[in-house]
Amino acid sequence: MATEGHDLSAYSAEQLSGCAGFRIGLAVSKWNTEITHALRDGALEVLHAAGVADILTHEVPGSFELPLACQWLLKHGGCDAVIAIGNVIRGETAHFDFVCQSAATGILRAGMDADRPAVFCVLTDDNIEQSRARSGGKHGNKGTEAAVAALEMAKLRSGLNAQHWGVGL
Repeated sequence: MATEGHDLSAYSAEQLSGCAGFRIGLAVSKWNTEITHALRDGALEVLHAAGVADILTHEVPGSFELPLACQWLLKHGGCDAVIAIGNVIRGETAHFDFVCQSAATGILRAGMDADRPAVFCVLTDDNIEQSRARSGGKHGNKGTEAAVAALEMAKLRSGLNAQHWGVGL
């Protein structure tokens, strides 16, 4: 396991500087709310620490619906970035594979089509224990990590880091 013994949810205040003016969208699956709400709370903690006040949070039925919610938040909600939060736990059928692949591809496409960051924060675990470990347990909170990634990508796009890359975005 790549994250065994690692809590990758640490971030610095410097990573969050200059983010207060962003509008960030959160699309949160209602399926497995024990996990998705913990991920959402981790993301909100980071956004609030960064001074982001303009946060649009919307719940959707499940992870399969996340891509469309991301598309709407980016295209019609005026969001600088979105975070797609979900949890799919492997069952006895191929349903897991279809939902996970559709969510991943759709969230990527929503961001690419809108030319804005769409961050994938969908846990795709074999069991609930793995999900708990990644939503505030021994592996940190992937919602925290997703919010940091969304802010860093929004900063890059806005041109705050343009001099580092030598291009204007």
